[in-house]
Amino acid sequence: MRDEAAALDIVQDSMLKLAEKYGDKPVDEFPMLFQRILQNTIRDYYRRQKVRSFWITLFSSLRPQHEDEDYDPLDNLQDKSNNTQPQRPAEAVEQAQLVALIEEALVELPPRQREAFLLRYWEDLDTAETAAAMGCSEGSVKQHCSRATHALAEKLKAKGVSLK
Repeated sequence: MRDEAAALDIVQDSMLKLAEKYGDKPVDEFPMLFQRILQNTIRDYYRRQKVRSFWITLFSSLRPQHEDEDYDPLDNLQDKSNNTQPQRPAEAVEQAQLVALIEEALVELPPRQREAFLLRYWEDLDTAETAAAMGCSEGSVKQHCSRATHALAEKLKAKGVSLK
């Protein structure tokens, strides 16, 4: 890993998982268990990064060319509680159309996929928290999120939203 903070977080998460789930196991099994937990945690981290980068790429198309690096397109999307207006009428129309397409695509998802996707990527819950909220296993959450992501990408692509 190139990000030292992320690496430390992964090791800490792995140690917590080991303590929570396998604290009653014999001590001589810990190294093997920890190695497997660490590998899985690293894989989960990279999967999350891949999905997040996909959505960052999608939403980067909302960024005006003249804005600085700290621009967050989600802060400027027009909705009922956000009074920030885009700078030009053409941008306002484009953003409104894109928001409508995304909302329409989300509504078309099966309920469990939509729920998993929104909890994981909009509410930023981790897999375990999402599983607890949905009352299912972490594996089910991962599967629902994967299917939702692919379905959303296809629906948006079919409607002409290009992923740069």
